[in-house]
Amino acid sequence: MIPGVIARRYATALLEIGVETGTLDALVEEIARMAQAFEGSGELRAALADPLVPIAAKHAILADIATRLGLNTSAKNVVKMLLDRRRIQAIVPIAARLREMADEKRGVIRAEVLTAMPLPEEYFTQLQQQLERVTGRRIALDRKLDPTLIGGVVARVGDTIYDGSLVARLRQLKDSMLPN
Repeated sequence: MIPGVIARRYATALLEIGVETGTLDALVEEIARMAQAFEGSGELRAALADPLVPIAAKHAILADIATRLGLNTSAKNVVKMLLDRRRIQAIVPIAARLREMADEKRGVIRAEVLTAMPLPEEYFTQLQQQLERVTGRRIALDRKLDPTLIGGVVARVGDTIYDGSLVARLRQLKDSMLPN
């Protein structure tokens, strides 16, 4: 089965569970933490994919990680089910699709914000308000650092990019000074 189809099916089921139990936000965050742990550890991925590691040992590994990450029963059961069905490698796209679906349900769109260095919280609050005013929708910011920007901010909302980086400003200045 195609990975995108798998992610959508599991994410849809998780969305329904979260809505029914009233724990959608917590479930989204817990699945995201598990996906981040899975994606960030080559040893974990190798151990869970290795057919020579007994399933009981894999369950013990996941139980330990779930406890450390503070996963609730629903999230633990989903991770266990993914392992049992040999679909644990799909946890990352499932987490991403679940976040998208939950945001859509709440009427929120995500904006990826790239900055050259960490900025004060007040700046991000003002940026969020400005983006909400421009788009007419509620915005959730995903912050990332990108030292190649030198300075300034780049915000991506859907297919629209708002480039306020120093690199873009220098490019504009260069284009305005040089003849065509």
